[in-house]
Amino acid sequence: MRSHADFEATLERILRRHRAGDPLHVFAYGSLMWNPALEHDAQFRARIHGWHRSFCIRNFVGRGTPECPGLMLALDRGGSCNGMLLRIPAPKVGEEVALLWRREMTWGTYDARWMTAWVDSVPVQALAFVVDRRHERYVGTLSPQETARLINCGRGVLGSCRNYFDATVQKLRELGIRDVAMERLHDVVHAHQASGDALFL
Repeated sequence: MRSHADFEATLERILRRHRAGDPLHVFAYGSLMWNPALEHDAQFRARIHGWHRSFCIRNFVGRGTPECPGLMLALDRGGSCNGMLLRIPAPKVGEEVALLWRREMTWGTYDARWMTAWVDSVPVQALAFVVDRRHERYVGTLSPQETARLINCGRGVLGSCRNYFDATVQKLRELGIRDVAMERLHDVVHAHQASGDALFL
């Protein structure tokens, strides 16, 4: 877990690069798409380059336990990612980003970065949360079978990892975003559940 000093320092560092009086855009690629829990006045489909959506963070509390951990999404290096931009209105930036920090930055698994998101051919500066590869909960690239096992297994105080996964896939489909890797993983997750394989129960 981040120290209070580190928590405040990372927040200050990010906001220092945001021009006061402007709205702030957040790039959403996982639960922020279907449960943003922040005030925003517009949203747009967008794409970033150099990062891809990945189940690469082991979760022991929210959607897993130490005995049966789940997996959470992050942006990991390489490729590209289609998602959503959430626009926070200028008067709400300080308040909403502070709330977002408590949600995303408490455990130290994410780094916050400014990056260029593309809305059609228009570049937009956006805040995004990428995995900290130095963190002990970073698992790298697992096999589809192991990823599916953990997704089907994990359940914690916020619910099941499986519900988190299905909600993300469903939102991508609603937005017309076809993520081939997520669709392939969806097939593996559901195939193992349907097969009744004991490792995936």
